[in-house]
Amino acid sequence: MATTLTETHRKKPRIFYGWFALLGVMVIVFSVGGIFANSFGVFLPIVSADAGWSRGAMALALSLGVMAFGLPSPLFGILTTRFGERNLLIWGNLLAGLGLMALAAVRALWQLDALYVVIGFGAGLGGFVPGASLVANWFVKKRPLALGMFTACGGLGGFVFPPLATALAEAIGWRFAWLSLGGLVIIVAVLLGGIILVRNRPEDMGLAPDGAPPSPMTELEAAEPAAPATVRTSAGLMTLFKHRIVWLIGGFAFANSFAQGTMMGHQVAFLLDRGWTPLAAATTMSLLFGMSFFGSLTFGMLALRLKIRYLAMTGFVVQLLAIMVLMHFRAIPLVYTYALLLGVGNGILTTAMPTFVGEHYHGDWYARAIGIVLPFQVISISISSFVAGAIYDSLGTYTADFYLVAGFLLLGLLLVTLIPRPKTVAA
Repeated sequence: MATTLTETHRKKPRIFYGWFALLGVMVIVFSVGGIFANSFGVFLPIVSADAGWSRGAMALALSLGVMAFGLPSPLFGILTTRFGERNLLIWGNLLAGLGLMALAAVRALWQLDALYVVIGFGAGLGGFVPGASLVANWFVKKRPLALGMFTACGGLGGFVFPPLATALAEAIGWRFAWLSLGGLVIIVAVLLGGIILVRNRPEDMGLAPDGAPPSPMTELEAAEPAAPATVRTSAGLMTLFKHRIVWLIGGFAFANSFAQGTMMGHQVAFLLDRGWTPLAAATTMSLLFGMSFFGSLTFGMLALRLKIRYLAMTGFVVQLLAIMVLMHFRAIPLVYTYALLLGVGNGILTTAMPTFVGEHYHGDWYARAIGIVLPFQVISISISSFVAGAIYDSLGTYTADFYLVAGFLLLGLLLVTLIPRPKTVAA
């Protein structure tokens, strides 16, 4: 006689396997995120001096890579629903790892640009969209905490890998450093994270999401027509583009990312203009990354008991306070307080975005919705530093930039208040 679902649940393991699946995507975002984007700045001056390329021309490679990472996210959402999270996590990060290894052989600037497009596409294909979707598959009751742990590892990678990349470049040269880091991605992200630890859904192992019953369908899910999967995927994507909740979540993500992109791109230069030493100014960046990690974990824990809209509103208010501190105070402890507050606020909002999506979209809808929202962040980060630099070049001061950042934070705060509470109907 076939084993019933009830019997399967009685035999579930003492340690819920979802935590192992979560660990898998955590090591992926930790290693790939820390190496792909956050370590590029380490190689920029070294490779520029060695190859004779201008820093501005080299920086284009990272911009292209970031766009390749985020702009195809709607496609990544479709591929996730069709081929499963695990396949994308494995093959995407394999592509990214091989691309990083190939950087050891670049001889021309166009090769650097082309490879960073490949690396960015691979990191996106095997990154946030399938990773967040997998977390949502495994966790319902503890989803905010799980998403907080998942997103926090991106900030942790930004804290760990730049010093490691610096040490490798000094010890074995930048070519072998990139070769080593690419190999590390294949070992850690592909083999350990994707192949050994990750499994797509708890149902594949006879389990339920973190021991809780499945969530009721949203109105959008209930209205989905009974049709072949390929038709549902295409129709669903068009439906989401018309859904105002996606635009509200994307809008607040855009606002937060504009603030973060501006400050991460220009806060060191601003402090150098104030007379800070390069080391002291760079320390504020490390503090910001570290506190972003703390903010993501804090959001995840508090969201188990508090409404996420209030936490997100707190994140925007904390960042507004941070900008005011930086603009009006020069004392070193207060400037470090600015970095602390900005990092915590960013960590909160970075985790709030996928959590908001999870409140409104379940199952395959989650991957599609994340795939549409993520480009809001990518476009915002891509343009923010350029816009801030152009304003500074025009006015000779960062004051207008900081007021613009404050305006975007206020806009984000407003958009969070407009996101409706999820409406559910019986399954």
